[in-house]
Amino acid sequence: MPIALGKLSPPSDDKRWKIVGATMRRHGFSRNALIETLHTVQQSFGFLDRPSLQYVAQSLRVPLSKAFGVATFYHYFSLKPPGQHTCVVCLGTACYIKGAPQLLGEVEQSLGIAPGETTPDGRVSVLTARCVGSCSLAPVALFDGEVAARLSAKDMQGRLHKWVSA
Repeated sequence: MPIALGKLSPPSDDKRWKIVGATMRRHGFSRNALIETLHTVQQSFGFLDRPSLQYVAQSLRVPLSKAFGVATFYHYFSLKPPGQHTCVVCLGTACYIKGAPQLLGEVEQSLGIAPGETTPDGRVSVLTARCVGSCSLAPVALFDGEVAARLSAKDMQGRLHKWVSA
C-alpha cells in the first residue's frame, strides 16, 4: 500500500474514505476503534473488501487477521457487495415456528440462491437474522429494510418476483 508523507493512503481516491478517516481520527487511531471504523466502511461502501480491511488494519495498527476476524464474526459485516435489493428472513423462535423455513425454501426455489448469497445478476441478496424484533408479526422478512408481516411462501414468491422481473 503506498505511503504518503508518513501516512497511509486509502485504497482509492473515493471521497468516502474521508468519512472513514474522520472516524479513525476522532478515536485517535486507537486499536479500540476497529469495530466502529469497520462500521463506517460498511456504511460508506456497502461491504468490506480486502483492500478496505488492510487499510483499516494498518491505520489502526492491528493485525489483518484481527480485522478479518471481526469482519467475519459479526453478522452486520459483509465481505461481498450487496445486491440491488436485500431480503432478510428472520429466524427467531416465533418466526421459525410460524414458517421461516418455508420462506427460505421459497427464496432458494425462486432465486436459486442460499442465504448469504446474491443472485448472479446482482439484483437480490438474501440474508438471515437471529431476530428482527417483530415477533408478534411472525413470520417476517425485511425487504430493503421494510418489515413484511405474516408472510406466506406465496407472499415471498410475489415480492421476489417483483424484484427479479423489474
